[in-house]
Amino acid sequence: MGHNHAFCDGIHRRDLLRVGSAGLFGASFSLAGLLAAQARGASEPARPAADKRNVSLLILYLKGGLSTIDTFDMKPDAPAEFRGEFSPIASNVEGIQVGEHLPRVARQMDKFSLIRSFGHRNSDHGAADHYMLTGYHPLAGFNPSIKPNNQRPSHGSIVARKLGPRGSVPAYVCVPRMHESGGAAYLGPAAEPFVIEADPAAPDFAVPDIVPPLVLEADRVASRRDLLARVDRFQRGEEAKANRRAATVDAFRSRAFDLMTSPEAKRAFDIQSEPAALRDEYGRHTLGQSCLMARRLVEAGVRCVTVEHTNWDTHDNNFATLKKELLPYLDSALSTLFRDLADRGLLDTTLVMVTGEFGRTPRINGNAGRDHWGPSFTVALGGGGLKGGMVVGKSDARAEKPAENPYGPEDLSATMYHLLGIDPQDEFYTPEGRPVKLANDGRLIHELI
Repeated sequence: MGHNHAFCDGIHRRDLLRVGSAGLFGASFSLAGLLAAQARGASEPARPAADKRNVSLLILYLKGGLSTIDTFDMKPDAPAEFRGEFSPIASNVEGIQVGEHLPRVARQMDKFSLIRSFGHRNSDHGAADHYMLTGYHPLAGFNPSIKPNNQRPSHGSIVARKLGPRGSVPAYVCVPRMHESGGAAYLGPAAEPFVIEADPAAPDFAVPDIVPPLVLEADRVASRRDLLARVDRFQRGEEAKANRRAATVDAFRSRAFDLMTSPEAKRAFDIQSEPAALRDEYGRHTLGQSCLMARRLVEAGVRCVTVEHTNWDTHDNNFATLKKELLPYLDSALSTLFRDLADRGLLDTTLVMVTGEFGRTPRINGNAGRDHWGPSFTVALGGGGLKGGMVVGKSDARAEKPAENPYGPEDLSATMYHLLGIDPQDEFYTPEGRPVKLANDGRLIHELI
């Protein structure tokens, strides 16, 4: 956040957040649409989950690709052009080391595990994103100009579709934005995420579609509701003639207004109510406050939260960027997230996954950077019934490929669904009537279960 760099494919990291927006008219329409879609989806047939364990999923997605050879799978004995500038440090689990710029994460190593024999066959943005966030590699002939989530539904959308919402909070939430591969694809609007579209670290943070900005008093909300009713008077009359469902739309719009003032929604999205010391511990930056918001959301009953953090595409000045900017953010956010979940008794019922779309090249390039590398990287998993403080598999001496027991996105998907109480072999049907398995025949990562 705060940067406007471009990925190597030319896609700009523009901040599209509507921080502190008071656009209640737009909010009422978008939230009402989501509520209506969820109601329609609830009436659609769905095969029951194998075992509803009431576990939530929290995905911390480091867009651009975390350099795991500099953090979670260091190679201090490799040649200098591979091992890089950083040194390993001991964690609180004997025999497991991490990078020196993650000292606080190292003290939480007992709460999560590392899959060091992970990898896949794609090193391109977009296609690799789709692979990691859906468990399916894009089909042959994938067109990068088309959003990849048009092919398969994301993990969060499948969780929302299979398990549905708990209470009044949405089933699937993205903060601070939705990744292009984070949508519902053919599952339809009932499985789309609720997107916060605001930076939780901003001083005037407010969730546009649920909680009015703090400067907007209740009487002003009521005034805007009355004004909306007057503006819509003619439109409602005309729509009633052409669309018999207009009354239903109005009912969901009314419910959206009610939700905006519900105590449950206020508690879930009101990050300002957190103690200042805890907010400081997470870090007063986008990644830290997004992780704090994610903890609040799973505590309130949200089934899946995806936190996206960008600028990890370190082709140039990899070591300076990691040391000065990215790793201090990750260190405070991730370490506090695991500690906070554990202290609140939420870690056993919250599965946390930390990954990007791929890793970085073992060999350092001429710009002191590392390029894309799908064949071998590390994924961190913790909570949700998994064993903590473990390392699964290993990469070779230069982290170029898995040296044993390789795992990939299909296996990660199968394991996550299993832990959430969803049958990985269950199927959905595409609009063409084709059955598609949730996990594409992935293996369970039994070492962690």
